[in-house]
Amino acid sequence: MSNTFGETLKVTIFGESHGTAIGAVIDGLPPGISIDWDEVRREMARRAPGSSNLATPRKEKDQIEILSGYFRDHTTGTPLAMEIRNTNQHSGDYDILKDHMRPGHADYTGFVKYGGFNDYRGGGHFSGRITAPLTFAGAIARQVLEKEGIYIGAHAADVHGIRDCPFHPLGEEKALFDRLDRKKLPVIDEEKGKAMEEAILAAQKEGDSVGGMVECMICGLPMGLGDPFFDSLESEMSHMMFSVPAVKGIEFGSGFGFASLFGSEANDSLHYAGEKPVSLTNHNGGVLGGISSGSPVLFRLAVKPTASIGKRQKTIDIAKKEDTELSIGGRHDPCIIPRAIPVIENAAALVILDLLLTDRRNSHVR
Repeated sequence: MSNTFGETLKVTIFGESHGTAIGAVIDGLPPGISIDWDEVRREMARRAPGSSNLATPRKEKDQIEILSGYFRDHTTGTPLAMEIRNTNQHSGDYDILKDHMRPGHADYTGFVKYGGFNDYRGGGHFSGRITAPLTFAGAIARQVLEKEGIYIGAHAADVHGIRDCPFHPLGEEKALFDRLDRKKLPVIDEEKGKAMEEAILAAQKEGDSVGGMVECMICGLPMGLGDPFFDSLESEMSHMMFSVPAVKGIEFGSGFGFASLFGSEANDSLHYAGEKPVSLTNHNGGVLGGISSGSPVLFRLAVKPTASIGKRQKTIDIAKKEDTELSIGGRHDPCIIPRAIPVIENAAALVILDLLLTDRRNSHVR
């Protein structure tokens, strides 16, 4: 099992949803960085459960304890380690899941993979709870990037077929990103946001859940980040995004829309703005040949509905080896998107900072 991501900036996450604690170790942060812990806690609060009527009522304070790597208000250059103690587990809600496998969840694949020794309570290591340390690490990376003039924003592009206004493909102002990340459901069009909330609450009332899409944009990137083929910017970003639970698809720029375009429509024409070449369009989502092109990196993610729902579903009892039905109790999100958005933004920051540090390290070596 690999729980480490990154080449120069390496992030390791650990823990289970109902275990003693969850946490992260960040290796490769340069020394001398002063971290705004209030801003880190704010990012954590955006992801935290119990934050609104659109999320699970499970309440976790997500109190961060720094174990190493920070001294006299600066990073030391050694691994920055943190943990968050789990304080509000209702493990009894999950007793039935020892033998009854949740449809759409990792219960059975986890059971097979680890020979039945996996911690099934609350999904164990497969739980969205483990995105808390990922968000923590990304929130630190994000502060480093913003000092470089690199900004990241995301919104609910679609919830159950209700679509928000898209980002402008050639970029948005940071002020818009700031407004979005202070909303319980980040949307550009408030009326569409109200309709989305109604759809989420209606599904919750029926014991069901809904999915949708998240659009994420990264502005201010220099040209030249990433490599062809296996270490492309798209490859690295996709690797990270598919590590976020419930993400089932990704597209950059026009994405699957390319299938219906002519080359003359799909190509991003260039022109000089003074002495600097810039693109007139951004169909390729800011990436060409796996390398950042200077346009904003723009991608969209398909997020599936929450697998744990109250409606009765057909499944199996692996102890009795027979078919059965299951209705999930406990506390679950009727839609993952509101809490997934800060995870996606901060996870994207980890990818970009790792690419940036790797590029600078390799340039120094050359």
